[in-house]
Amino acid sequence: MPGSRNMFSRRRFIEMLGISAAGFGLIGVAGCGGDAGGDGRGGSSGAAGSGGALADSLVYGQGAEPRSLDPAYYDDGESAKIACNIYDGLYCYGAKDAKVAPALAEALPEISDDGLVYTIKLKKGIKFHDGTDFNAEAVKKSIERQLAPNADSDMPYATFVYGEESIGTGVEKVEAPDDATVKITLRAPSTPFLKNLAMSIAAPIVSPAAVEKATGGNIGEAPCGTGPYKFVKWTKSDSITLEANPDYWGDAPKTKNVVFKFILENNTRVTSLLNGECDVIDGIDLSSTTTITDGGYDLFAEDGMTLNYMAFNTESGKCVDRDVRRAIAQAINVSEIVQAVYGKYATVANSVMPTWMASYDKDIKQTAFDADAAKKTLKDKGITELNCITYSNPRPYNAKGGQVLAETIQGYLEKVGVKLNITTYDWTTYKNKVATDPFDVCFYGWQGDNGDPDNFMNLLADSNWSMNVSRFNDADYRALIAKGLETPDGEERDEIYRRCEQMVADEQIWLLISHAQNLCGVSPKVKDFYYHPTGAVFLKDVSKQA
Repeated sequence: MPGSRNMFSRRRFIEMLGISAAGFGLIGVAGCGGDAGGDGRGGSSGAAGSGGALADSLVYGQGAEPRSLDPAYYDDGESAKIACNIYDGLYCYGAKDAKVAPALAEALPEISDDGLVYTIKLKKGIKFHDGTDFNAEAVKKSIERQLAPNADSDMPYATFVYGEESIGTGVEKVEAPDDATVKITLRAPSTPFLKNLAMSIAAPIVSPAAVEKATGGNIGEAPCGTGPYKFVKWTKSDSITLEANPDYWGDAPKTKNVVFKFILENNTRVTSLLNGECDVIDGIDLSSTTTITDGGYDLFAEDGMTLNYMAFNTESGKCVDRDVRRAIAQAINVSEIVQAVYGKYATVANSVMPTWMASYDKDIKQTAFDADAAKKTLKDKGITELNCITYSNPRPYNAKGGQVLAETIQGYLEKVGVKLNITTYDWTTYKNKVATDPFDVCFYGWQGDNGDPDNFMNLLADSNWSMNVSRFNDADYRALIAKGLETPDGEERDEIYRRCEQMVADEQIWLLISHAQNLCGVSPKVKDFYYHPTGAVFLKDVSKQA
């Protein structure tokens, strides 16, 4: 049914890691793929072929240009959606779930009894797109470039995936005892580490030869992996073209050419779908859903791993004071905003976690709407003006874009005597500005990468301000995160992340807004398309009838 939602219990999260996503809400999706095959990404293969000849090209329209196509240098979905088709990791997720499966690795790793040493056997005979060999030394170099002292400040996910020496987490060393064996030694046990190795960011394996040839070791505009598609060209502000890798080690891609078009304006993106210029589009404005379905196109809609929030700058500016942060939160009627702005395609976020994740707790109390109390506190504190930065593009967690959300909140703050000055940037620019520029509040969100609660809560322990946009720096919180990393899945680990959530609520680091559905418009000619819960778009098994 259109708009139907399937809510998961907290404990169902563990089960979800091992099942397909047949239970997720879908609206008129043509030919969704089946369960994962041997490489974890297989889809049903009969639908497209039964309709006759297949088209040579598939065009995917997205709302922003990627930051980079080097896995070490991006942290945004626009980059990951493209790059995940160019690269493989040691591991991958199921076609529709977060179950980890081998990719470039032969099998799941052998893990030592103390949880510190991961021994990984690799598939043999695989080549990078540049013709060089994939082997253990390539894996070693791919990881080591993101470890100290090699990592640089422009690698946003390095510490998120591989940990930090300064706090005793993550990878201590990587060894290649032979061409087909990698040994990774951790500083402390890490429950989500295997899931991290399947992510589309930081974890994919890159060609060492390509890195050595690239200026500064950054292959962002000349990507080279082992994936099903090879990079052809990047036409700035327009598109990126990929072609099928004829030597791919897995099942051959079903479509010869894939073009990712960058179409910033929502109505233009919808028109391009209806005109046949694009075959799939994402970042759909909610007002366009009826236009898409009335035009005979399919609307993909499912509950994602998303969080939409407003972040307070806890390091500098007018929101360093917790009482000010809480008063601002009191001034904003979140439930009213979610209903008015997102309707049936989002739910109010009472928790950092999606409702089906293991450590979700509906009983954690967020600041309640109380405009009168807010007005008094803000007046007493002398707060009459706030500076805000935000983004213009639609995001998986915010289909309306950051400016619409900021302007909506601007109206609430005006009622309590506070002027909100809004500065808006395109997404690519914003990703830099949010880490470097002063602000009191900013708008941000999160698309879960691996289905683990650490993937959400660790954001506020990260030293990289492009990840931890609130610039929150609390030793007790970081200690909880470190404990959560080394604790096995179960109630004890759930409780650690609930304590993290309670701290975020008590300190009012974020104003939680909504959990969104993932929305895509899809041509009925397209078969086996699926927007993965992690936000990746794997196109190897997607085809289009000619």
